[in-house]
Amino acid sequence: MPIIDEHTQQKPLEEAGEHLPLDGVRVLELGTLLAGPFAGRLLADFGAEVIKIEPPDKSDPMRHWGKNQKGTGLWWPIQSRNKKSVTLNLREKAGQEVFKNLAAESDIVVENFRPGTMEKWGLSYEELSKINPRIIMMRTSGFGQTGPYKERAGFGSVGEAMGGLRNVTGFTDRPPSRIGISIGDSLAALFATIGCLTALHERERSGKGQVVDTAIYESVFAVMESIVPDYLLAGYVRERMGNILPGVAPSNIYFTKDETYIVIGANSDGVFRRLCEAMGDPELAEDPEFKTHEARGRNQKVLDVRIEEWTKSLPSHDALEALEKKGVPSGLIYTAKDIVEDPHYQARDMIVNVEHPDFGEFPMPGVVPKLSRTPGQIKQPGALEMGEHNEEIYCNLLEISQNRLEELKRNNVI
Repeated sequence: MPIIDEHTQQKPLEEAGEHLPLDGVRVLELGTLLAGPFAGRLLADFGAEVIKIEPPDKSDPMRHWGKNQKGTGLWWPIQSRNKKSVTLNLREKAGQEVFKNLAAESDIVVENFRPGTMEKWGLSYEELSKINPRIIMMRTSGFGQTGPYKERAGFGSVGEAMGGLRNVTGFTDRPPSRIGISIGDSLAALFATIGCLTALHERERSGKGQVVDTAIYESVFAVMESIVPDYLLAGYVRERMGNILPGVAPSNIYFTKDETYIVIGANSDGVFRRLCEAMGDPELAEDPEFKTHEARGRNQKVLDVRIEEWTKSLPSHDALEALEKKGVPSGLIYTAKDIVEDPHYQARDMIVNVEHPDFGEFPMPGVVPKLSRTPGQIKQPGALEMGEHNEEIYCNLLEISQNRLEELKRNNVI
């Protein structure tokens, strides 16, 4: 259970007297690494019983990703929190039959294999829906389940490139850059989860499940704002612009006296006036070169120089304090150290300590979003051992005998 300290408002579920929103929803999570497992994590945070399935002879690589301490990748306890771990060999007929029995007792199947893999194993949506018409299959892949590229391998990095994100990330004089996290997979997981919850809601009316088909490149493209009409209607191809958005000013990072950077966003007219007051230069807001949004966009570089002259005269703390007093959106560019020490993160339960068998208190990001009456909960970190819940799931849920369970083990089915 989460460790409750003086900074956290999160209460154990028993104290809160509430049920989690997805209590009673059972999820079978297949696939590895990011997109599928992240979607499973989101569902588990809000109470779904997520059963993480790994082949008995090959663990999810996420168990070893990230900085490795005590033989555990430090990403794994976060990505697989609140989940139960079982092993099952879906390449074997006996394993496929066990999975069908699990699907008969479940609501959602999460998979992120290359399209055609589930069909090859005889576990297509069509087959599973014959067993359980209410089953929802959440399918995430590089390019989706249809179209000429469907059989291509597609990692998040490729989806970011073909979705348009890489082309606008970085500086004009350098090659396209990546964002420092696996944003393509994470976006796909978020859209897949939205689709899954939508399908669950629709099922209340129809009584039927359906396929949620999420492509990584489409998930990236979906957040790419107006790049298509910019091109088709205005003949403009958005390119890399570093830390600015063309025509949106001021919105940039600015160097300070203590040799750090702060972010300032003051591109609307009213906020810009308040920025000028914070800088002690209210007349600047009336200058024709900067008075309107369009004028500031035309004179973006000159304006940024004026603002940075001010920020360089102050330590970051003093500059941010002056900006906050005037209601100007601004902030320090946080490192992990800044995040850990920030009282707002603590007050909002965004770093939660969860008891771990090897690490003791294991810090991890809190649940997002915040629900006022039935908030999500982090009950446990990712299972340390593969198949930790085999007996609970196979013997209790499916009522497989101990003798049969041992036979499945001997035959490398579990």
